[in-house]
Amino acid sequence: MDKASIIKDIKEHKKQPNLRFELKEKTELFTNRLFYTLFDIDTPVDENLDKLEEEFDTLVNLACWNVDKPCKKVWENFVVRLPKILEKLNLDAEAIVKCDPASLSIEEVYMAYPGFYAIAIYRLAHELYTDGFPLVPRLMTEYAHRETGVDINPGAQIGSSFFIDHATGVVIGETAIIKNNVKIYQGVTLGALYVAKKLQKTKRHPTIENNVTIYANATILGGETVIGENSVIGGNAWLTESVPANSTVYHSPIIKIKTLPHVS
Repeated sequence: MDKASIIKDIKEHKKQPNLRFELKEKTELFTNRLFYTLFDIDTPVDENLDKLEEEFDTLVNLACWNVDKPCKKVWENFVVRLPKILEKLNLDAEAIVKCDPASLSIEEVYMAYPGFYAIAIYRLAHELYTDGFPLVPRLMTEYAHRETGVDINPGAQIGSSFFIDHATGVVIGETAIIKNNVKIYQGVTLGALYVAKKLQKTKRHPTIENNVTIYANATILGGETVIGENSVIGGNAWLTESVPANSTVYHSPIIKIKTLPHVS
């Protein structure tokens, strides 16, 4: 097959007219600038807000495929919420400092904790998600996922003072509801019990009430599953049913002791 035929065949199979990976790259640049604008003391807020608006307009042109570009108005709604988002993120950082004996300073949390970074990008993306801005919120949280190992769908609803410790491997699904003062550890999954396209508009992921701690590698599944307030879910627990308030749930390991060498 000659080069001309190869080119022709590739072009015929490129079927998505709106698939521009420039959108992904621009979203990551926008996300980084947004994070620095909110937290870095040497980043000028006034100048960067102007730059962010320009970059957002580029994202609108790449992500909003309707001719009338109705999502141009999203920036106006988004920018006025930034102070409240920052206030909530500061509470998240303070919760980490209070809960983690390994944290030496609040600055360490902002700069070195992957869980905080994942939460920050989630909270920013969630605001765009609720406004119906297409694709960009998911690209933002997937960027944070790649950087931190934490996968939070921008559709999840998360309350104040949220703490993800160690972070890697955490999965929080689109319809999960997490209330206030919740702490989770690495490897926790808040997922769906059933996976089917027809369930797209239903609540598929669990609800976590106030003051719950979920330890490493616990899996909690199902849209009707509610973990009651003040409960502790132990590591490696597997839950598909609700747990009442003030409960302790733990996984019991099976221990076998060998009585003779080399005998299982």
